[in-house]
Amino acid sequence: MTTGLGQATCHHGELLQGVFLDDNGHPVRGLVTLPMADPLTRAEFTPRPGTGPHRIAVDPPGRDKAVRAAALAVAECARATGRTPTGGDLRLTGGLPAGLGLGSSTSDVTAAIRAVADAYGALMRPASVARTAVAAEGASDPVMLGERPVLFAQREGRVLEDLGAALPELAVVGCLTGHGRPVDTMRLPGTVRSRDAAVYERLRTALRAAVADGDAAEVGRVSTESAILNQRVLPKEELGKIRGVARHCEAVGIQVAHSGNVAGVLFDATVPDLSARIEAAVSRLRSEGLTPTRVFSTPSRTDGERTWTTTYATHSADLT
Repeated sequence: MTTGLGQATCHHGELLQGVFLDDNGHPVRGLVTLPMADPLTRAEFTPRPGTGPHRIAVDPPGRDKAVRAAALAVAECARATGRTPTGGDLRLTGGLPAGLGLGSSTSDVTAAIRAVADAYGALMRPASVARTAVAAEGASDPVMLGERPVLFAQREGRVLEDLGAALPELAVVGCLTGHGRPVDTMRLPGTVRSRDAAVYERLRTALRAAVADGDAAEVGRVSTESAILNQRVLPKEELGKIRGVARHCEAVGIQVAHSGNVAGVLFDATVPDLSARIEAAVSRLRSEGLTPTRVFSTPSRTDGERTWTTTYATHSADLT
């Protein structure tokens, strides 16, 4: 076996997160993420024959979830290929800071799994990667499924619904909340209450229709309501200011990381004066004491996308 390579994207929080009903009518926690194509986490896995399958050294140190994921992937890929399971060296580069709600740990985990599969010459389908990721970290984001909008059960690693081919064209102005402090996702309230499902099922139906119709305004409305509902789980004192910026700049709505400290102002990317609205939003956020982080689009178009804080690896001109 030779060194295997893998990579994974991240996301910018969620458009919708709450409690939904699965095909059997059981309440399940689920989410729809806002995909973001850049930056990537890249992983290299170099097998070390003769070492135990759980002896995996990681660089940089402390990426324990990625190590667990790699070990699980080694076991699965060894079974699939008939090869001997072996430990090795795992190297991770790129990615994002942990705890902001950007899917950094799942990006690490997914890249690690893909690198192991590449080293073994094994094919791990996205559904298998998702299950392995959840086994490694307890709750995962659907970054392994690409940009297609799906309702994903983050603690079970399964798709509850494929919502359609693609989100409407959106432009997003991201910002920090909570001074960018990391959030421990697993410590947030996680009780599934059946009575919550009716509200979130209504939003699910609305989002499905918005995707089918290419209706950016309706996506923004659903996302804004989900952000407001999430205040009882992870309150963001800046939410009122962010909503005010959205109204002032004629955005379609806002979105938040429901278990982290980023938010975004959402725009219909097809409007003719988009650039002016984005610049106004950046200026208004700063005037409200909020830190803009990134302008990006979805579906992703990396040309012209910008970053201007140290929260992200800058790949264009600094606009501070």
